[in-house]
Amino acid sequence: MPARSFTRDEIKRYAQLSPFELKNVFIDIARQAQGDQPGHKDTSSVQMLNAGRGNPNWIATSPREAFYALGYFALTESRRVWHGDDLGGMPEKPGVATRFDRWLREHPELPGTLLLADCVDHATGELGLDREHFLHELTDAVTGDNYPVPDRSLADTEQVVREYLRREVYGGELPAGGLSLFPTEGGTAAMCYVFDSLMQNGILHKGDRIALMVPVFTPYVEIPQLDTYEFDVVYVKADLMAGKGVREWRYPESEVAKLADPSIKLLCLVNPSNPPSLALSRRVAEQITSVVGQQNPNLVVVTDDVYGTFVDGFRSLAADLPRNTLLVYSYSKHYGATGWRLGVIGLADDNVVDDMIAALPKAEQDRLARRYGSITLDVPGLRFIDRLVADSRQVALNHTAGLSTPQQAMMALFSLFAMLPEGRAYKEQLRAIVHRRLDLLVEGAGMKIAEDPDRAAYYVELDLLAEAERVYGKEFAAYLQAQYEPVDPLFRLAAQTGVVLLNGGGFEGPEWSVRASLANLDDLDYLKIGHGLHRIFEEYHQEWRSTKDA
Repeated sequence: MPARSFTRDEIKRYAQLSPFELKNVFIDIARQAQGDQPGHKDTSSVQMLNAGRGNPNWIATSPREAFYALGYFALTESRRVWHGDDLGGMPEKPGVATRFDRWLREHPELPGTLLLADCVDHATGELGLDREHFLHELTDAVTGDNYPVPDRSLADTEQVVREYLRREVYGGELPAGGLSLFPTEGGTAAMCYVFDSLMQNGILHKGDRIALMVPVFTPYVEIPQLDTYEFDVVYVKADLMAGKGVREWRYPESEVAKLADPSIKLLCLVNPSNPPSLALSRRVAEQITSVVGQQNPNLVVVTDDVYGTFVDGFRSLAADLPRNTLLVYSYSKHYGATGWRLGVIGLADDNVVDDMIAALPKAEQDRLARRYGSITLDVPGLRFIDRLVADSRQVALNHTAGLSTPQQAMMALFSLFAMLPEGRAYKEQLRAIVHRRLDLLVEGAGMKIAEDPDRAAYYVELDLLAEAERVYGKEFAAYLQAQYEPVDPLFRLAAQTGVVLLNGGGFEGPEWSVRASLANLDDLDYLKIGHGLHRIFEEYHQEWRSTKDA
């Protein structure tokens, strides 16, 4: 069954949707092209290829096996305390290390035990954690029999995750005064908590001016527009060109210089970027550091570094500006763990947010005393990282706050896995996979992209209009703009080839750009996607030629 055609007005109306909602329209179109209708036999040769979402098609298996093995040990510990039909007791701490070692010897056949033992040995050996304490924390956590205590983060888990972030995100250098962490229900929850608490604590106010480094993950564009915030948004645009028709997706000095405006109170960025998928250059990181140090010292920075592990030698802006930066990180992409909802907020213990809260006028201090007075007698001493925890549960439920303990156990095992040789080899595999897929996509499309050693390649953003001008000239590019909506190629792709991509304009990128995820399809599918893009542009070119020949 052929997919129905859309008028230009219809396409223009659909283009108002978030790219993640517009994607569902493309999926429906692609399914129609397949003949995928209730009661309809699929006789089409069109295969739907949905490269619109960033959910990877890989998972990290070994740390999951270790997690399940830990669960078996935890049940053994529970039944040791209380064994009656389906009843068990709470795992006990005294002697747990000895019992764990004996259990390992008794169950050599159980998958995951070797890696679990290696993770525990690394944590207690290399990281110096107390073996008895760490094993009891893990055992109790995976059982899920207690509220998270401490509520912000389990104590040893925080140390493990901190070391993971030091290696993978902070470039080997943690903030000198210490780094506190708040594990969250994925990076999405972290985003929501940060925006909310900055407002609740008088750091941001409705209508304030903030900056976004764009293109950027769409929610960072859409959240500031909500009536809760109505922020005045300044866009810092990555609009450098590497040559005719080839975007660098890098930030000119003039764009970064916008941050010198002291009325800008917050800067949000995704690093490596989404969708261009490039790590921030040292030039730009140093310029931002200089601007903050000399012209805008109270600028709060939120850096979302979920894709950092895909770039060799990655260093977060949080390492360059520890006092100003709230780190958001998620385990979802690297470990194929989007369903686990594992994220974390990191904040240096010495930070400008706490300083600004302490400097608020008396009326604001009194308001905050009323807000947090039920959970502490020392509200002025309540750090922002702990206010985030309280605000995440409307303060009144602070006593039951925190990420579930089984999630924290999984987070600890993912982190420890990354520190072992197996985890390092796994990381190199992932990097090779996404770069191979990028090469196939570009080969199939016949397009040119900038060479960049800091490319994560989790996504790619292609500027179709710039490519049209590079290949066929300015006149053809002007024809496309005059005759079609910028998302028209995506409608054609879905209808004619079954390919689903996202519109780059929805990420505050160029309107004629498209985003493809390089993580969620098989390798050769990306060659097919490239061929689909090439076919669509040849079709546009033929239409243009026919108007000139008429």
